[in-house]
Order: sequence, then structure tokens, then C-alpha cells
Amino acid sequence: MALAAPGQRDWVAEVQTILERMGASPFALEEMVAPGPAGEKGDVRWREALLCERPDVLLVGPGTAHPDWGQEVLRAARSRSPELPVLVVAGENDAELVSAWLEAGARDFVTTPLRPPELLARLWRLRPAPAEPRALSRGLQEKLGLRSFVGESPAFVAALNRIPAVAQCDATVLITGETGTGKELCARAIHYLSARSGKPFVPVNCGAIPLELVENHLFGHEQGAYTGAHTASTGLFRTADGGTLLLDEIDTLPLAAQVKLLRFLQDRQFQPLGSSRTLTVNVRTIAACNSDLEAAVRAGRFRQDLYYRLSVVPIELPPLRQRREDIPSLARHFLAKYAAQYGKPATEFGRGALQKLAVHSWPGNVRELENVVERAVILARGRVLQGEDLDLHLAEPTISLVEPFKSLKAQAVAQFERNYLQQVLCAHHGNITQASRAARKDRRAFWQLLRKHNLVTARTRIS
Repeated sequence: MALAAPGQRDWVAEVQTILERMGASPFALEEMVAPGPAGEKGDVRWREALLCERPDVLLVGPGTAHPDWGQEVLRAARSRSPELPVLVVAGENDAELVSAWLEAGARDFVTTPLRPPELLARLWRLRPAPAEPRALSRGLQEKLGLRSFVGESPAFVAALNRIPAVAQCDATVLITGETGTGKELCARAIHYLSARSGKPFVPVNCGAIPLELVENHLFGHEQGAYTGAHTASTGLFRTADGGTLLLDEIDTLPLAAQVKLLRFLQDRQFQPLGSSRTLTVNVRTIAACNSDLEAAVRAGRFRQDLYYRLSVVPIELPPLRQRREDIPSLARHFLAKYAAQYGKPATEFGRGALQKLAVHSWPGNVRELENVVERAVILARGRVLQGEDLDLHLAEPTISLVEPFKSLKAQAVAQFERNYLQQVLCAHHGNITQASRAARKDRRAFWQLLRKHNLVTARTRIS
């Protein structure tokens, strides 16, 4: 929300323009209030807005002609919500006013003329802290349009929380995570929340391209560059000019192509096959990998300098087995999606079905869960999906023979504890009292275990 002193509205329009230019920014001026002098209708309107609206951040321009009005706004904001962060918008010569505001409780200030990166950085820093993952996740979904992301676990929200800030810069991003965790979905979110959203998003699976054709696919070739090259090819980098290129399974890129990619990341220049011309394109590069890229560097299969170039901003997506508390909401999301798509009567899961979903190891992660629910919706006839409607193949656990017994035992115990806690919480809908009773553990000790494994979320409750 933005509040402007009488005659000081120019900066409000400027903020609105900046946010619109950012596209789906994590903040939007849902209501702009320009109050009039004390006693007029405008003065009442901003007071009502502070009482009725629930802004994430309050932007206030004190205005040199109305310093008392600004202090009054700050007192009203503090009365409404002591935790509401206030950002002061001031002129370069308003040092005394800004100092008074900061002493009175304002969190930060920004000076006009406004600069988009600076404004975004301050807004992002003042956003509600992710102490309540459910609220943060829902807010991101609504404000950013990330409705394809479903989940409230701390690990998942922490990864999701990076997307808006990353989208507003052109730094190279490395997204890691197991197959089926949503790496391409994450890359698309970064692209469509960025200033490049109107330009192409070009995903390419490096592992699906024959090794001898990788450079040709990425950088293109001139006519006659090799036998059979009867026409020239632009290549994917030129196809994505102005937009974003996602290089999935980047670890499969041959060393020769890694050299050319490194040069491109350094100066955005490359040469098509068979050409002496150096071309320049404006492309943001996002890399994705489902294996340990650092291990590939140590093994000599991947260039270390390229690895550091790609991992300027790393985003790691957790596997589904590490966010089991999200399984029910994900399953219900897919149930609603495919019941509507296929015109099926299924609307909910029975307790047995939810328990079966909770204990599965999910080697295929979210993608596997989606396939399981889609198949169940297609084949089931009733309104409630039961355990027998879910076709699951339980995967056998694998044991590493490299690590010592003591270390592996500690990992296994920790994983057992986390899995058990997630499952018993899921079975009792997040009710800690009921879950601790079912586990036959003292409630206090049970609570400490939840804290140890970072499982205290907005959905957990004492009674």
C-alpha cells in the first residue's frame, strides 16, 4: 500500500510504473491512497484503508510540506499493526525527516528518483518473514501466479522464496534436484517473472541430443559447414535471443561444447559451426542437473570454471521424501485437476489411501505422485479413492558401501525419525496432541523431535 501526502503523489505513480514494468513482481500496489488535508474525506479514507487492508509493506512519502501528517500516518500504522514494515519514500534532501521517521519506527527508506533494483531490494527485504511457510507459499502463489507450485514444507518454501528475487536479475542460475522435483517448472517461473517474459523460453535436454550434434543444436551452423548441411541453422541460442535458454541435464554436455558455452557466458559471444563470424545474443542461461555436478567436476567430466560460471545463484529443489508433509496437498491438487479433466466423480482420498501415499518412497518424486493420482482417477469409479485404487511399486532402499557404518546408521535413524513423524502427523492432520498420543511419546518430547527435524509448520497445532 502507498500513502502520499497532499501534493506529493508523483512518486506513487512512479512506483506503480516500476512494478508494472517488472511484470509479476512479488509486490503490487493493490490500493493507492492519496489523502487530503486533515479533516477532509481523503484523510478518513487512508485511516479506513489501514484498518481494513492487510498490506505486506506500507510505503509512505512524508512530503516536506506536511511533516506532521507523516508522523500521524506512522502512529496510525503502528497502532493497527506493530509488525507492519514501513518504507519511507523521500527526496534526496530530506535527511532530517528520514532520520525522524527511522527513530519513530520506520524500517527503511528509499530516495527519489526511484531506481527499480533498489526499490525491489528494499521491498523484498521488508517482506513478511517466512516464519509461517503456509502463508508465504500461498502469498507467492497468488501474487506471482505460481499456482503450479504446491507445498508448504520449509525446504520447499525456502527454494520457492528465491525465485522472485532471482527473476529480477540476469545472473546465471543452476537448479539442482532429483528427477521429477520440478526443475523446469522452476526455470519457467524465473523466466515469466522476469523482464524477459515477453521473449522466448527455450528448454533443451542436453542428454537427448546426440553428442556429435550438441554444438550444432546450440550454436547453429553455416551452409556447407559439414556433409549434409545444405542450409544454415540458427541454433538454440539465437532462437532464445532476448529470452531464456534452459540447459537441462547440463552434466551430459561434452567437453568441447562446455568450452564454447563458457566463452558465451563470459561475453555472450559464439561462432556457429563453419563460420568465422562472431555473433552476440542477449540470452539468460539457466542450467539444471539431477546429479552431483561437483562430483562430475572432481571426476574430470565437467569443467570447474564452467561450474562456477553456472552456479552464480544455486537453487536446490528437495525430493518428495524430504517434504512428506506436502504429499496430501499435492495429491489433492492432482486429484482435483484430473477429476475435472476426465470428468470423473472422485473428489477425495480415504484414510487408507493417504496413509499409503505417506509411506511410499517416491523415487520419481512429484512427477511420480502426479502419475499415480492421474491413473487412480481414470480407473476408480467411486467418489472416494481408497488404498486399493493406488497402484504403487515400493522401491527397495539402497545402501552405500563407501561411508562408515556409524555414519550410515545415524543417517538411517534420522531419516526414520523424520519419516515416522511426517507420517503420524499426516495421519492426524497436523494435531500434535493426537500424534504424540498415537506415537506413545510425551507431548513435550514429541514437540522437541518435531523441532529437531524442522517439521513445525503452520499446519501443526497443539490441540
